Amino acid sequence: MTSNDIRINVEKALEEIRPFLQSDGGDIELISIDNDSSVKVRLQGACVGCTVNQMTLKSGVEMTIKKYAPQIEEVINIID
Repeated sequence: MTSNDIRINVEKALEEIRPFLQSDGGDIELISIDNDSSVKVRLQGACVGCTVNQMTLKSGVEMTIKKYAPQIEEVINIID
């Protein structure tokens, strides 16, 4: 699988999870994919200060991304 294929699959995963985040007043932005194994995202809106955002990141976002792109090893939330 090429880097472009991985990016497309990660974007598909984010599109799947985005409605759930938006329903809570948040969103998610893809920052980068490093070495085809590490995804950096930025939680936005209400997700930024949410106390459950690490749980959301691991159980929701990371699980969904790995479903579309199993070679991804980790998902990191970038905080400004």
